[in-house]
Amino acid sequence: MKKKISFLLLMCCFIISKTAFAQRDSTLLSLKQAVEIALQNNYNIKLSQNNSSIAQNNVTLGNAGILPTVSGNFTQSNSLQNTVQTRADNTLNVINNANNTNTSYGANLNWTIFDGLNMFANYDALKQRNLLGQVRLRDTVLTTVANVMSTYYELVSQYEQIKSLKGALNISGTQLRYANDKFSVGRVSKLDVYNAQVSYNTDTAAYIASKQQFKASQIALNQLMVRDLQMEFKVADTIIVDQNIRLGDVLNKAQAENPAILESQISQRLSEINLRQVRSTRYPNIGVNGGYARGNSNTPAGFARQQQTNGFTYGLVAQINIFNGFNQWRRERNAKLQINNAGINVNLTKLNVNAQINTLFSSYLSGLDLIKLGESNVQLARKNLEISLEKYRLGTITPLEIREAQRNYLDAQVTFFNAQYQSKIAEITLKQITASVDFL
Repeated sequence: MKKKISFLLLMCCFIISKTAFAQRDSTLLSLKQAVEIALQNNYNIKLSQNNSSIAQNNVTLGNAGILPTVSGNFTQSNSLQNTVQTRADNTLNVINNANNTNTSYGANLNWTIFDGLNMFANYDALKQRNLLGQVRLRDTVLTTVANVMSTYYELVSQYEQIKSLKGALNISGTQLRYANDKFSVGRVSKLDVYNAQVSYNTDTAAYIASKQQFKASQIALNQLMVRDLQMEFKVADTIIVDQNIRLGDVLNKAQAENPAILESQISQRLSEINLRQVRSTRYPNIGVNGGYARGNSNTPAGFARQQQTNGFTYGLVAQINIFNGFNQWRRERNAKLQINNAGINVNLTKLNVNAQINTLFSSYLSGLDLIKLGESNVQLARKNLEISLEKYRLGTITPLEIREAQRNYLDAQVTFFNAQYQSKIAEITLKQITASVDFL
């Protein structure tokens, strides 16, 4: 009767150890909460937001050189001089410590009215850089969300494995007690006790290592969320894989939404604008200037002791490059080559993205197949272990055989968890590539 009760306790420990392990004091952290905290706190996102705001602030007509510049000025100078003047009649005029003062103030305007349309090319370049900043910000957000999701589901997978290892440890502990009980009544040799002790120690080491990996992943997720790295929390216990992803849909959406492709296309447009900027130096640069000035001077030793002036100034400035050592030709040729390189980079980026998508999709499909196979294999391995445990209780199989059944069940669970994680990571990355990450 005592053996029967012990066996039932063993089965309960093994089957419901997941529930027992889940009862922890730490707070449950949902995936949605983790993503929201990261979006609010993550440093990379904040840096990218600031860079995007800088690019947006730079999109002004004045920064492009389209608007005039107006400046005000004020100047005052003073001097003390000793002056000896010889007049035409040979008489001397001696002035000591003469205080000379000059004061002027006014405003000046400078306005480039034509520069070969370079100012408009500058404005277009600023708008493209603003767009580039927005694309990079979105890419940073997508990368952060994907990293949070990947780390979170890694924790879920590790958590499931810890529960399985905990169940295996309970079985090993019970086997060790059985071996000691049998040895005490002379039914087995000391060797069986040693073997049971080794199995228990091995399972204990695996359990400790798995918990350490779980803690490391917890720290990594806390780092992404920018909060106390030692904060404890629980995670969900299921991984649900989206099974409706289609390769054609992903490839088509990536062409329009993928940040890397969009960035390469913006770089191509910037290289085309650069050619416009280089060509603008072939044309004359024409500007107008004007201003108003008011002056006051006091010169005791001068012919006019005091003088006041005020009035407007205006003018036209024109300049054209006639010859600069063939540098104009060189710069234009290099700009055209840069456009060619940018076009090649767009095609290369699309090829790399498509190759990445195809590889990930293959991993995603194989993971789905392994999930189906792993589910069935876990059920078979569990039944085999239950039968083996009953036989072990009756003494019809050896400890090595029960150990093999236990190992098969653990391997089946690990394979199943890894398949789920593999498919989920492929799914997350595919959605990241197409800018359609959904964490709800």
